Amino acid sequence: MARRDPARGGVSWILWPPAICALALVVLPVVGLLVRSDLTRFPSLITSTSSLNALKLSLLTAGLSTVACVLLGVPLAVVLARSGARGVRVLRAVVLLPLVLPPVVGGLALLYLLGRKGFLGILVTTLTGEQVPFTTAAVVIAQTFVAMPFLVVSLEGALRGAGDRYERVAATLGAKPWTVFRRVTLPLLMPALGSGIVLSFARALGEFGATITFAGSLEGVTRTLPLEVYTQAEVDVDSAVALALLLILVAVAVIALARPRALEGVRS
Repeated sequence: MARRDPARGGVSWILWPPAICALALVVLPVVGLLVRSDLTRFPSLITSTSSLNALKLSLLTAGLSTVACVLLGVPLAVVLARSGARGVRVLRAVVLLPLVLPPVVGGLALLYLLGRKGFLGILVTTLTGEQVPFTTAAVVIAQTFVAMPFLVVSLEGALRGAGDRYERVAATLGAKPWTVFRRVTLPLLMPALGSGIVLSFARALGEFGATITFAGSLEGVTRTLPLEVYTQAEVDVDSAVALALLLILVAVAVIALARPRALEGVRS
């Protein structure tokens, strides 16, 4: 019989009942979808033209929004974690606002900022002659708005946990701030960056409220997979259930394939 390694510790039996309840709360709704689904029609339901268009659009926009999250979120996380300027605490609260706001509220905020009557929307229309709402770009913006805080939280926590001693040593050796960022800060961020990218992509993939409010639901243009599920639920429940299962499968695949690699740096 295998012996338990004392160095690894153990889990108190008191923790198991609530842990099982928490797991059931996550797993049982998925089981409910499986029970309700018509598996014999599953392939035909998820390969319809509208379903494939929604899936392609979801993967495209989620990928683009994740890139935007990295380009904008990494510098923001470093500023929040390392800056000693006044007002950083207030800035952190503002950055994390999308985590607590209902997505519909975020969509309305984006609409009144970038819409025809929004002050930034008027400027965009004047300069380009184009409108942002109800376009694929609007989907990417909405997904970035709701997903970027997940990346920022991951990176800021990693930076605060690692401390700044290595960066201080590099600075005392004459390294310039940009060199310190490239050679010291970024390597410290890599494990958390991988995890944050996975979380951001998964959140963007499942975004619904801000997207439908700001970008609408136009097939092939703004109707992502969550919006397609909502649309089909009104006309064909079997199709909606099949697409919901497809969305779950895609999300699980992304997390299962990417997250272990993202945590390799933590385990090593």
